[in-house]
Amino acid sequence: MAFTCWLSRLRSSYSKTITNLRTSFFHHLRTRGANTTAITSPYHFSKQNPFRFTCSNSLLPITLAGSLAIHFQSPPPLCDASLDSPGIGGKGSTEFVVKGSHKHLPQELIEELKAICQDNMSMDYDERYFHGKPQHSFHKAVNIPDVVVFPRSEEEVSNIVKSCDKHKVPIVPYGGATSIEGHTLSPQGGVCIDMSLMQNVKALHVEDMDVVVEPGIGWMELNEYLEPHGLFFPLDPGPGATVGGMCATRCSGSLAVRYGTMRDNVISLKVVLPNGDVVKTASRARKSAAGYDLTRLVIGSEGTLGVITEVTLRLQKIPQHSVVAMCNFPTIKDAADVAIATMLSGIQVSRVELLDEVQVRAINIANDKNLPEFPTLMFEFIGTEAYAREQTLIVQKIISEHRGSDFVFAEDPEAKKELWKIRKEALWACFAMEPKYEAMISDVCVPLSHLAELISRSKKELDASPLVCTVIAHAGDGNFHTVILFDPNQEDHRREAERLNHFMVHSALSMEGTCTGEHGVGTGKMKYLEKELGVEALKTMKRIKNALDPNNIMNPGKLIPPHVCI
Repeated sequence: MAFTCWLSRLRSSYSKTITNLRTSFFHHLRTRGANTTAITSPYHFSKQNPFRFTCSNSLLPITLAGSLAIHFQSPPPLCDASLDSPGIGGKGSTEFVVKGSHKHLPQELIEELKAICQDNMSMDYDERYFHGKPQHSFHKAVNIPDVVVFPRSEEEVSNIVKSCDKHKVPIVPYGGATSIEGHTLSPQGGVCIDMSLMQNVKALHVEDMDVVVEPGIGWMELNEYLEPHGLFFPLDPGPGATVGGMCATRCSGSLAVRYGTMRDNVISLKVVLPNGDVVKTASRARKSAAGYDLTRLVIGSEGTLGVITEVTLRLQKIPQHSVVAMCNFPTIKDAADVAIATMLSGIQVSRVELLDEVQVRAINIANDKNLPEFPTLMFEFIGTEAYAREQTLIVQKIISEHRGSDFVFAEDPEAKKELWKIRKEALWACFAMEPKYEAMISDVCVPLSHLAELISRSKKELDASPLVCTVIAHAGDGNFHTVILFDPNQEDHRREAERLNHFMVHSALSMEGTCTGEHGVGTGKMKYLEKELGVEALKTMKRIKNALDPNNIMNPGKLIPPHVCI
């Protein structure tokens, strides 16, 4: 008879008593009349794992029972149950300050980082505080990074990550700092890797319509570089966003209705994994069926699986001609209905943006304008001159059938640029109404057929609130934002802002939507993921995270809710 016994859940605190365990076991055998001398040789305790033992003696008739009753405590689950509701990221969380443990940074690591980065690192408090507090978000953390490094190459990033992994020190990748859900917080201190020095265009393939860039380049700077070649990169999130950060958050923007999100416009990545290895996720071919889609795994991972060091992007031809149009509506539902009708008509619009009357008022205050303060739709049509004008006339007819008015359009380049500037700076315009407040920004997205219902339902709650709230929507793909202005130091403000946000998120989820269409999860949206995706999906994410990052150094405390256990 051969058997294998595993004491698989024996905690490390029992390791010092293994000798006593062996002694007790052999004593048990002797009291049962067994010849322990005969069985000592085939009975082995593994040197690699002292809790595994095997016995191959066929003359050993024993039953492990009665006097040999051993009780072991199960190891702790791979989660922090203490952070379950109502902690940060847990279900029902309403906290804004992200908690986290902090350990002293080893001097050996500091010396290693100095050798790698030379002068491109800082332990200055102001620099660390700047990188530890997002510029465009009310989210905060109890700690800030211990050191900020500015790598200049993929090799330096790899060496930095290897050193941090060796010392088990947290890493937070840092791009353009335009994220708004606490993605770049450092709740456990550690090392902030600022990618701003890696902003080169490594290769442009005009005939293939793709470009290879480093992650620190901004999308606006990239388009300036591409313009002389008649090409552009079609995603347009907030000003200041960098390509690496856009990949990490799986962002999109106003052009996503025509060109898709970041997921659809990245061909390949190079990524430094948590152990320092460098992985290329795909070839430069426009399509491939070779193996797991590692590119899409990393896009949207928010720095929790690795540091992006190179991105190959799909490009588009600059449109021959475009027309920008605006019109007003008596209600926000009328405006949303027109957005849906336009998409169903089959017209290939490149932008459909919706602003409510409060947002238009903010624009007037901030820019000293006199726009009619009604719910407003903005369109962009592209193609040949004849085709763009034809689309404009078709949409004008749809608008007239839905109580639209004040339809205007522009073809002059400067006039078009001025109109879209109004939309791109809408968030900053909101602060003109409440300069001392901060903004909680919702990012719900629903199937297009539910958009009008969701916006109408949300608008009633927003208008009844004592807080100033505006609505901005990428109406062509069902994604809309509310900007809720509040004072995070006032408890009643915080609770009301959270109530409104919860209302919109849970309304969207009830319509088979999502809590975040383009801003990502960070710390702010973790609490909604279990309801949206289910616990098994989150456990799968946790297993992937643990497999790639067993020391949990990559942007810890983000994306995966802390109450999820495996």
